[in-house]
Amino acid sequence: MVRALVIDANGLLMPFQFRLNLDREITRLLGEVPVLVPESVLGELGRLGTKEAKAALALAHKYEVVATDLSGDDAVIDVAERRSGAVLTNDKELIGRLKARAIPVLRLRSGHFLVLTGCTSD
Repeated sequence: MVRALVIDANGLLMPFQFRLNLDREITRLLGEVPVLVPESVLGELGRLGTKEAKAALALAHKYEVVATDLSGDDAVIDVAERRSGAVLTNDKELIGRLKARAIPVLRLRSGHFLVLTGCTSD
């Protein structure tokens, strides 16, 4: 059972790169769940410095920011494991690591909608 959704930097950029209604898609797939952003993701977005990254950083503050001593994908995986969460990303390397740990993944399909994989109902 997915009890939360963790979003990585890639996931936070999706609404601005693909004009995706992120909240609507999350609710459609998971219902009302807490949306979490590892603190290290904020730094990652800040370092990118693009217009989309700045917008994604502002969006990230709409959700619960979770403190972590880890960085990058390790922080995303850690928060997902601690909170029984799925992860929103299209990062292929991260998806491979999530699958190896049986953590559900929300991915962008056809540039317009999200799909959930890695759940027992797949």
